[in-house]
Amino acid sequence: MLDAQGPAARDALFLWWLMFGMFSVVFFAVIILWFVAIRKKQTPQHNTATMHRRWIIGGGLILPISAMILILFFGIPAGHRMLPLPSDSEDIFVIEVTGHQWWWEVVYPEHGIRLQNEIHIPADTPIDIRLTSNDVIHSFWVPQLAGKLDMIPGKTNTLRLQADYPGEYRGQCAEFCGLNHAFMQFTLTAHSPENFAQWLQEAQ
Repeated sequence: MLDAQGPAARDALFLWWLMFGMFSVVFFAVIILWFVAIRKKQTPQHNTATMHRRWIIGGGLILPISAMILILFFGIPAGHRMLPLPSDSEDIFVIEVTGHQWWWEVVYPEHGIRLQNEIHIPADTPIDIRLTSNDVIHSFWVPQLAGKLDMIPGKTNTLRLQADYPGEYRGQCAEFCGLNHAFMQFTLTAHSPENFAQWLQEAQ
């Protein structure tokens, strides 16, 4: 997850570090205030009502509202870029993936190709993965390329991902789905465009 190799994964990683940084600031601020409170607990307090109002307004309203606005300011555009929006360049390559207990069925609908537990894509190209489930709720996740997306029986969700460079990436079901959930893995191989065209022809 910390080794992002695609635009969607980089957006998710940026949000992760942003939230981690905010958490760290709040955590250390609370520790410092705790020490201050211990040192001053026997000191007579003046204007207690005013002090309480400041803490309620600052800690109960201003701090959480500011944090939520900051996260939404970066999070909404990041989530928007992960949606299967129309592309200006060309038609998006589509792959259909169905989750089973406990394996992955991969179909290339325009090429008549059906695979099990492996996905092949061209590198540096946006890909739409259409996700559904044959039995229970699964969750499709390639940590280095994109965020997670649930696979729900009777419903199709679409995840857009892209691999910046050719290589092999590990995928995993991220939703507990039964006894062998931990073994529900797959490999996603990103090829150069030339090699992918050759693979597509051989697979057909």
